[in-house]
This record gives sequence, C-alpha cells and structure tokens, in this order.
Amino acid sequence: MSIFPDDIIVQAEAIIRDFAASSLMVSTAESCTGGLIAGALTEISGSSAVVDRGFVTYTNTAKMEMLGVQAETLIRFGAVSEETARQMVHGALFRSRAAIAVAVTGIAGPGGGSAEKPVGLVHLAAKSRAGGLIHRKMLYGDIGRAEVRLATVRTALSMIRELAQP
Repeated sequence: MSIFPDDIIVQAEAIIRDFAASSLMVSTAESCTGGLIAGALTEISGSSAVVDRGFVTYTNTAKMEMLGVQAETLIRFGAVSEETARQMVHGALFRSRAAIAVAVTGIAGPGGGSAEKPVGLVHLAAKSRAGGLIHRKMLYGDIGRAEVRLATVRTALSMIRELAQP
C-alpha cells in the first residue's frame, strides 16, 4: 500500500521504468510540495537508478543557496513566479547528474494568497539537458492544501514524461 493515490503511482512507475531503460536520471526542486514529487518517485522499487536528488527549497534563502535563484528575481517577481520556477529548475538540473529536472513553487493555502497570486497558483518548470524547457502556470483554486499539492505532483510527473519523449 502506498501513501500516494493510485494515479500518481502509475505515473511514477512509468517514469522509473522508462528512465531506467534509457539510463536517465531525474532531479526535483520543490517548494510548495515539500518533497512530494521526489517522494512519489522514490515510492517505486528501483527508483535509486533514476532519482539523483531532490531539493526542498521552501524559503527564499534556500532557493538562492541551493539552486542559485537570484535575489533580484525573488524581489522583482516573487517566489511564486515563472521566473523563479525557471531559475529553480535550471539550478536543479545543473547541480545534479540528472538528464531532466522539474521545479515547483506555489501557494498551497489555506492562507498566503492575494488577488494577484491566489491560493492554488503554482508555477512548474521542467528542463532537459538536451535543451527542452516547459513552463506551466496552474490555477488549481482553493481546493485544499493537500489537493493543491497532489495536483502539483500529478502535473510535475506529467511534465517529466512529456519532456522525456523523443
């Protein structure tokens, strides 16, 4: 039995299977999910051949120190922004041995939202060493903290698979 819903396990199993067959590795950079993406991947037996590392960078200081996010980016655009997600994924990719990295930053709630950045707003970025980059701005809504986080995991795993397609 897993702590994750079945659909997330199916996604994670496919990534572990496909990446292992291709000798590819993945890394994660997570803020609002607090390590759940890496957790979903490592729920699968054999994941040690695929998951290189995960960065949980909940604070702005951690984003800067661990991933190289620029202070100017955080000041100008905020932690929950496309620009920050892009810098996070770049840092995760180039501070790991991964072929593909994914990064997420958002507002899971129940508090912390504003008119400009409501609860349920999440920016995700996935980047490949081969040059591909995907960004998604998700507006999940105020559906509850756990549901925002799980929806983010689903989207992140989907982006990893999308970027890995030949």
